[in-house]
Amino acid sequence: MKIPAHLRALASTLLLSATASSAWSAPTVLVNLGAKRCLDVKYISSQPGAPVQTWTCSGGLNQLWNPTAAGELRTLNGTRCLDAPGTAPGSPLVSNPCNGQASQQWLRSADNTLRNTASQLCADVADFSTQNGARVQLWNCHALSNQRWSTLLPGTPDTQAPTPPSGLSVSGLTCSSATLSWSASNDNVGVTHYDVYHDGQQMTTVPASSTQAALSLAPGAKWGLYVNARDAAGNVSQASASLQITVPQCSVDAVAPSTPTQFKALATGTSASLTWAASNDNVGVTAYDVYRNGTKVGATPSLQFTDVGLAANTTYSYRVGARDAQNNASPLTATAEITTASGCANTVCSTVQMVTETDLPWGLVTLPDGRILYSRRDAHNIVRMNPATLQKASIGSVPNVQSTDGEGGLLGLAATPGFPDTDPWLYIYHTSPTDNRIVRIQYKNGLLDNTTLQVLLSGIGRNKYHNGGRLRFGPDGKLYASTGDGQFGARAQDLNSLDGKILRLNPDGTRPADNPFGTYVWSYGHRNPQGLAFDSQGRLWAQEFGNSQMDETNLIQKGGNYGWPHCEGTLPMAGGSCSTPGYIAPKHTYLPAQGSCSGLAVVRDVLYVACLRGARMYRFSISGSELTNPQELFSGTYGRLRTVEPSRDGGLFLTTTNAGDKDSTPDNSAEIILKVNLGQ
Repeated sequence: MKIPAHLRALASTLLLSATASSAWSAPTVLVNLGAKRCLDVKYISSQPGAPVQTWTCSGGLNQLWNPTAAGELRTLNGTRCLDAPGTAPGSPLVSNPCNGQASQQWLRSADNTLRNTASQLCADVADFSTQNGARVQLWNCHALSNQRWSTLLPGTPDTQAPTPPSGLSVSGLTCSSATLSWSASNDNVGVTHYDVYHDGQQMTTVPASSTQAALSLAPGAKWGLYVNARDAAGNVSQASASLQITVPQCSVDAVAPSTPTQFKALATGTSASLTWAASNDNVGVTAYDVYRNGTKVGATPSLQFTDVGLAANTTYSYRVGARDAQNNASPLTATAEITTASGCANTVCSTVQMVTETDLPWGLVTLPDGRILYSRRDAHNIVRMNPATLQKASIGSVPNVQSTDGEGGLLGLAATPGFPDTDPWLYIYHTSPTDNRIVRIQYKNGLLDNTTLQVLLSGIGRNKYHNGGRLRFGPDGKLYASTGDGQFGARAQDLNSLDGKILRLNPDGTRPADNPFGTYVWSYGHRNPQGLAFDSQGRLWAQEFGNSQMDETNLIQKGGNYGWPHCEGTLPMAGGSCSTPGYIAPKHTYLPAQGSCSGLAVVRDVLYVACLRGARMYRFSISGSELTNPQELFSGTYGRLRTVEPSRDGGLFLTTTNAGDKDSTPDNSAEIILKVNLGQ
């Protein structure tokens, strides 16, 4: 069957409304999914009562239907309406002059049935016929294939995602379970599954026949639940709005842990190494809180803590206490004192809290004079800050940025080595109303000149989470970008998609001729990579969020496949395998509770990783192609760490993400930007 090109384009872009109050912008076909034929007025007749049938799709005026705000389905240039004069099952559908009566009003449901307002019966192809001329009638609604109608022509690829689910609610909430319900999504062909998440982590999948899911919960958890819809072609909707829940504890625990014993403190250069023996608790200890000079400076689940970046020749006193899941706290240990040495012989010599921020600092670049520019994710503007004077000022807002009620917004920044003196372009990764994209804007006289904005690459999938977003110029002068899978895992393996990839661009946005697949794709099989950094050999390292089992640090190879969604870290996903030929294993993996890392930096061939849920920074030596001598820094000291970037003097800038991380509300945070002065 040959479909006219204009009709094919029309049918692939128009969506039938789920309510009678919305309309298409232009007429389109209605294809019965069982018959694979179009709803058709017989003989193109304009006579009252002309029969309606199914027929091979041709694009004729008698096959184009336009719903109106009144719920009508108009055809023949809007002169006739689909009518159901009878109200009994088996009553034929006809074409009649439009009269505004209920018999001519139709509602398309989420299952793609057409329900008649007067009879509450559905438009049905009689006897499941697949032949030309089959009668179309009213029948009891059952949503089988002969009652489902699509705007997509047979043989046309389905590229249209379902609408987001809505109306989330929870019932039967206990300390370990609940039932989540929602209102159905709509799709031009039909929803097949719903995927349920909390805060970017998938919990379960249910078929489209159900709009609820039984959830397993963690006692005491505070989660944001949301749902994505998915169709047979794999198209994934944007996420629903989040539903925030607080899971109750299974029982009231009023018993505090015992005080830690055998507490010792030892000075090493300008660091303090603390150790202790485990506390006892009737349920279980979840963390140990560390106090320096009476102020809490960290928390850790382990039995040791290293406090770094202390002043030289200074005495500090420490105490430690245990805490359980319901925040019952033990008495503190006795005080242990240390005196630091006169010089720094440590990994970290000092940390300086430079400025506070009411929004989330995300991307950060250092200017030649030592000043920095950083993006504010939810506020959509960029700030310049002078580390010497601590003065800061906005240089302007970026146009067309839209947040996602999650982790989208104004994300990564990058600049060439000549910025801004010989190269005025500032490179920006951001979420727009339709996608994620990479743009560049000139930085002139200390401000963004938005009249110079150029879109270098668009069409990167967006969703509530999994937007990627880091930018980094390589030693080859090319721009590298990390993109998330947009919560559509299959796209990570699709080389025709920009999602779940590391991309490589020329500075002007064109495709480098030596890219491995003739596209922008440099590597693939990624879930949600965010950190990017190059070592002294010009090799690219990337930091990637896993789902619920493993986060990973990868050494990126040109054309490499890193396994998602079939492999998470070194563990196979359902139906997948990590031993598939060609899959590249990570260089290091992390449990999400100790990781969920976003930022990545390399200084003197030492890799630094900033972690959110893990609330710490990892340090690794790069030895050959491996990561060795792991250290954990700032464990619990500053909370969730987002971005780590090299400073001009061989140190690091480090930012926090402790409040407002999941809601896209601007200026509802209390973040800090730190300067970390490194030692050996």
